[in-house]
Amino acid sequence: MTADRHELASWLRLTLIPGVGGEARRALLKAFGLPHAIFEASQRALSSIVDPALAEGLLRHECATEIETALEWAAQPGNRLLTLADADYPQSLLTADDPPVLLYAKGNPAMLNRPMLAVVGSRNATAQGLRDAEAFAKALGEAGLTIVSGLALGIDAAAHRGALATAAGTVAVIGTGADRLYPARNEALARAIAEHGIVLSEFPLGTPALASNFPRRNRIIAGLGLGCLVVEAAPRSGSLITARLAGESGREIFAIPGSIHSPLSRGCHQLIRQGAKLVESAQDILEELRWQSAPATTTASVEKSAAGDSSEEQVLAFLGNAPCAIDTLSARSGLTPADLLAMLLPMELAGRVAQLPGGIYQRLH
Repeated sequence: MTADRHELASWLRLTLIPGVGGEARRALLKAFGLPHAIFEASQRALSSIVDPALAEGLLRHECATEIETALEWAAQPGNRLLTLADADYPQSLLTADDPPVLLYAKGNPAMLNRPMLAVVGSRNATAQGLRDAEAFAKALGEAGLTIVSGLALGIDAAAHRGALATAAGTVAVIGTGADRLYPARNEALARAIAEHGIVLSEFPLGTPALASNFPRRNRIIAGLGLGCLVVEAAPRSGSLITARLAGESGREIFAIPGSIHSPLSRGCHQLIRQGAKLVESAQDILEELRWQSAPATTTASVEKSAAGDSSEEQVLAFLGNAPCAIDTLSARSGLTPADLLAMLLPMELAGRVAQLPGGIYQRLH
């Protein structure tokens, strides 16, 4: 197994061991750096970070079959495994709560670092709601915003269709394994998204459609976008969960109003009463975001722009919430290791970052 493959296997193992949640993974990464160091640590050292039973499980479970299956999947054309240390990992998730440690990606990973807007809504949408979702997504895509949604029936699917008609494209975040498409009625749409956009999942291959997974899926949708547009939603729905998560992450919330007699308008009206921006056109969203309409930017141009801003805040954004090697930070930011070290030293003295063994840096909160 090559070094890169061995390291990727360690990331997979960290996500596949039963009982190890996001909080435990982040605590372990903060303490030990990269995953291989976690599995090289003693049970006593691990027990100082997580529950002793969990520490025992970390060393006992090797997940060899599941890891090999995932590595074989990633070797197929168009498939990728993206870790927190990967330069193609979506930068917007690094500053969100509970960023996934590993993502299964099918399609073009360059899209994950383009400016995005989430568009969500009811699975049982009205005909007008479907038209609105598709039209808004198309107009926003033509302005250069990549549309992210959840590949569900109804509003999600309509938003994906509208975005596919534009150069900005679309990202589908799913609540199953990347090798399973749900719902089956959207299989053709999912194939089109994988060809002209990207399908994304944090769940291991083979994971079925479980109700408990979709709220977790929603936090990724919320974290990827600059904002979240809710087209139609009942008062208690997953779309409102996505909007709430987006708001908690500091994103803008938008809602399309509807008839006071329609149950699918009540969720949007509830959001508006809570402070969401009432919108009647895509232009309302673009103005609120102070967005200058332009063709979809490429990852290279985004990285070039980010590299030109050498502020400490920009470095912290690239650093994210997980330990990061200086070479990885250099790849993400476009800055040389020498330039980064010159910037990181005063940040370390100021208590904003900490240097870990092996040239690893950790953002301090």
